[in-house]
Amino acid sequence: MEASMYVALSGQLALQRRLDTIANNVANSTTPGFRAENVTFETVLSQTQSSSVAYSGAGESTFSRTSGAIVQTTNPLDVAIHGDAFMSVNGANGPVYTRDGRMRISTQGDLENMNGQQVLDQSGGPIQINPSLGPVQISRDGTISQNGTRVGRLGLFQIPANAKLVRHEGAAVVPDTPAEPVVDFVSKGFAQGYIEKANVDPVMEMTRLISVTRAFEAMSAAGEQSDRKLTDAIKALGTGR
Repeated sequence: MEASMYVALSGQLALQRRLDTIANNVANSTTPGFRAENVTFETVLSQTQSSSVAYSGAGESTFSRTSGAIVQTTNPLDVAIHGDAFMSVNGANGPVYTRDGRMRISTQGDLENMNGQQVLDQSGGPIQINPSLGPVQISRDGTISQNGTRVGRLGLFQIPANAKLVRHEGAAVVPDTPAEPVVDFVSKGFAQGYIEKANVDPVMEMTRLISVTRAFEAMSAAGEQSDRKLTDAIKALGTGR
């Protein structure tokens, strides 16, 4: 098979991954705290031929760290996060990190997110709330109080900028390096009664979707053209013309 066929196929596979990523961004454009994902591509030079042939690499996923719009809900169990930081919730295989600050109190008194996962404090432990003690107040540093009595503290964590993130359930991510508790709440902190919307720009994502779709179609046409040329060459050689 000609190298051009492999080049076209590698390009289609790369573009398919980009299409899947864009579609997921658009589907979650209304998910609170969702981080937009992007895929960066590179080429791999083939060493199997005397001349260099550039193939598209598998690509690497990156997540946007920009903040989404902050909207008021007046729900005392909703929090938005200011600055580049994350809350932590208890996942199936350990803590995962999210900016979706919608919370509720379980029948057992656990503070949990809307997926039923326990919200964790600075030390990684669950937080207990007793509704009978009165309304919940949450300060900028995450301190939770009821009737002036401190009952817990929301954990706020910073993920290193060079950490690779893996998408988890909902708006959550899992870093490949440990997250560190935030200790300076001047530029980072919580805002009670608010939530952060997804940092996805639907119009921009739809524009990218159209562009990538056209590129995918062009790659498909190039592959078909190369296949026809190869078929014609085989037929010509077979007939001795």
